[in-house]
Amino acid sequence: MGKSSSFCIGWMFGFGYFISNLYWITNSLTFDETFKPLIPFALILIPLFLGAFYGLASLLSFIIGLNKNFSSIIIFSTFLSLSEYLRGFIFGGFPWNLIVFSLTDNLPLIQILSFVGTYTLNLIFITLCLIPTIIFFKYSNKIKIFYLTFTFLIFIINFIFGNLIIKNYEKIEGTDLENSIKVISPKIDINRFLQDINPEKILLDLIKISKPDKTKKTIFIFPEGILSNIYLYDLKKYNYLFLENFSNNHKIILGINSYEDSKIFNSLVVIDNNTNVLSKYDKNKLVPFGEFLPFENFFKKLGFKKITHGYLSFSSSYTRDLININRLNFLPLICYEIIYSGNLKNSINLDYDFILNISEDGWFGKSVGPHQHFSHSIFRSIEEGKNVIRSANNGISAFINSKGQVISKIITTKKGFIEIKSFKQVKKTHFSSYGNKIFFYFLIIYISLIAFLKIRENK
Repeated sequence: MGKSSSFCIGWMFGFGYFISNLYWITNSLTFDETFKPLIPFALILIPLFLGAFYGLASLLSFIIGLNKNFSSIIIFSTFLSLSEYLRGFIFGGFPWNLIVFSLTDNLPLIQILSFVGTYTLNLIFITLCLIPTIIFFKYSNKIKIFYLTFTFLIFIINFIFGNLIIKNYEKIEGTDLENSIKVISPKIDINRFLQDINPEKILLDLIKISKPDKTKKTIFIFPEGILSNIYLYDLKKYNYLFLENFSNNHKIILGINSYEDSKIFNSLVVIDNNTNVLSKYDKNKLVPFGEFLPFENFFKKLGFKKITHGYLSFSSSYTRDLININRLNFLPLICYEIIYSGNLKNSINLDYDFILNISEDGWFGKSVGPHQHFSHSIFRSIEEGKNVIRSANNGISAFINSKGQVISKIITTKKGFIEIKSFKQVKKTHFSSYGNKIFFYFLIIYISLIAFLKIRENK
């Protein structure tokens, strides 16, 4: 097998992997006639591009040398996990559906995330899954049994360790909230982005779902871009709805577009019942083609625009400050910003109480997409040791504790609210202190092991 063959094998494997789990991308192109001709291209080209990272891993593994021995497992694990890391950062990054996400439903096995993070666990998991291939190598049965037993014990030990962490967490007493938090999960049609739906109608629907009680201190959380056809400065026009239905005891968090200095931002704002803006966060990580048009001058000449409403691309912000409401600190993340492991706080060194994620998942349609998106919230909660509050329109809204346990959830086909009255706090995690540096420390260990094994093989 030559270099080109090794690349093609990895590339085709990656293509098959991604086309099977990213088919939902084409659904976002069905809302605008301009984009419908691009559906076949998106279905094929995006998996082909992402598959090339696996092709690169296969090629580099071939160049270093695969010889049906244990070093081959370490070599391939190293390059495959490194390729997964690279696709999370190149061209803005798309760290979606890493191999380790297959463990999402087994919480004891992923509690180690709080120590090593997603990319390191991905490296370890790939290695352990590859070790059974040793039965095809030219080793004695004793050595094969040793490796298989060792792998089994690692899984068992990690499972027991994870269970102990969860059991110890269950002994911690919760802290009652002075203000209850209502997470609103509406089911407003995604077509509102392309139609002139009256904002008053949407607001009345949100208020009906929220069931505000003027006597109770409450923080209401509405999803991303819920008022899609108005800007933040237009909100005052609907001041009467907030005054009639909310009180001074209430704070409202919602997603809305804002317009400043000839730039449009996808924003999360905190307002009072008089629609005064108390705090504002502008999205840092934008979705290519969804929120901004790469090579905009070129594509505009061809008649294209971003998928979401309007022709002008959103602008990125480069700061992420904590949002403080009545002594509670929230780390704001809009939509797929939650998928970036080790890159949540930016320059923030202050502690906070909740990761707050608002999202619009209607672009996925009735696919596995919302569930894939939701799985990232579980990984972030364990990594950072923080409770995650997620408000999604046409998606999964939930309250997730710092061990990844889903306390309350509203599925994609339902609407309603989740009320949070207490939560548990844990100490700062090892990963939240060091981030993805840990992954590179493990890479150094793996590379050193490869060098050691190669020297032994060449003796």
